[in-house]
Amino acid sequence: MTVTDAVVQRGGIVRSGELRRLGFSDRALRTAVEAGDLLRPRRGWVAVPSSDPALRAAATAGVVLTCVTQAQRLGLWVLHADAAHVAAPAHSGSVRVSDPRTVLHWAEPIVPRAPDALVDPIENVLALAASCLPFEEALAIWESALERGVVQLPALHRLPFRGRARAVLTQATPFAGSGLESFIPPRLTWLRVSIVPQAWIAGHRVDFLIGDRLVLQIDGGTHVGAQREADNAHDAELMLLGYHVIRVGYAQVVHRWHVVQDAIARAVAQGLHLAER
Repeated sequence: MTVTDAVVQRGGIVRSGELRRLGFSDRALRTAVEAGDLLRPRRGWVAVPSSDPALRAAATAGVVLTCVTQAQRLGLWVLHADAAHVAAPAHSGSVRVSDPRTVLHWAEPIVPRAPDALVDPIENVLALAASCLPFEEALAIWESALERGVVQLPALHRLPFRGRARAVLTQATPFAGSGLESFIPPRLTWLRVSIVPQAWIAGHRVDFLIGDRLVLQIDGGTHVGAQREADNAHDAELMLLGYHVIRVGYAQVVHRWHVVQDAIARAVAQGLHLAER
């Protein structure tokens, strides 16, 4: 096995010390770098040219990818990700972040970071998202992680989350079908009406059942074509069964929530959420 093969097997970027422990000499490393087979993002690190640019940038800067940046890399639901979010050890003097838009987190991690890590453990990602983002956006990331099985609620409750992270944890559930759905329960608690996420009605799940008979459906980007036809058919079936359906889209939830909230409040005022007596 060549030194380049060893780097590829370890994700394309690795500390030089790890390669020395595997038996590769400094001369073998220099030869690979001089031949262009390996790059040196920073002293003590080597990478293959095809390695992840974000990981090379993290190694160069002496940071780990975290918060919304790492959440997005994990495929979690993120509302906004305009700048890179990274973390560094407190009082670190070796951080070199060149982009002024980069958000640098210095908070003490919940889970200790390995010295050769370039990405934060998911628990640290969640804790920093809670402290960095508006409550609803952080909750959406937490619930996305729970829904995908990246983390489990019992394990999260055993960790020493504090402040805003603890507040997010108290409301997080694994039942949100999308990030937008995480926004709904906190926004409607003032109604003092039961809100059941992912309720099973007429052979399908609905996003929310409010009270006994009011259904709230949240459309994402996939609700087009055949999916839209299936949704319309299910809406008709729900109405024939005596349910009342309010269906809204991404822009309404994110940018025109007051309109959605008004429609739900008026429906509740009319008793449309109540079962027929």
